[in-house]
Amino acid sequence: MQTQALMATPAQIGAIVFRTLVVYIFILVGFRLTGKREVGQLAPFDFALVLLIANAVQNAMVGPDTSLTGGLAAAALLLVVNSILGRLASRNRKIERLLRGRARILINRGRVDADGLREEHLSHEELLQALRENGCAVVEECRLAVLEPDGTISVIASHKT
Repeated sequence: MQTQALMATPAQIGAIVFRTLVVYIFILVGFRLTGKREVGQLAPFDFALVLLIANAVQNAMVGPDTSLTGGLAAAALLLVVNSILGRLASRNRKIERLLRGRARILINRGRVDADGLREEHLSHEELLQALRENGCAVVEECRLAVLEPDGTISVIASHKT
C-alpha cells in the first residue's frame, strides 16, 4: 500500500479544513433557506437531492486529496462543527432560532394559513396528511396545526361537545 494514499500533509489538512467549513456553511444556509423537513418526511426527490449534494460537494471539500487522513479530517471536522453548533443552539436562543428556525402556525381554529403553507413550501395535501395522521379528518376539526422547527407538524384537534 502506498503511504501517499494514507497520509496527507499538514498543508493539505489545513486546506481540507477550510474547504470543508465553507461547504458546511453553504449547505447549512441552503437547507435552512429551503424549508423545514425531517428526514422521515423527505419526498423521493428531496432524498435524491441530499445524496446528489453529498456527492457534488465531496470533491469541493477534499479536492484532489484522496488520502485516508484527508477523508477522516473532513469527516471529523463535520462532526465537531455540528456538535459545537448543537451545543451553542441549546444554550443561546438567538443562535437556536438562526439555525433551527421558528414554529409556524399553519391552521388556527379550523382556518388554513395559505401564505404560511406557501412560504414553508408545503402543499395542501401534505398538510391534510399530517392532519389525518393526528386524527383530524378535515381541516375544520383542527383547532391548531403548527410546523415545528424540526419539520414535524403538531396538531391539536377541536374538542367536540
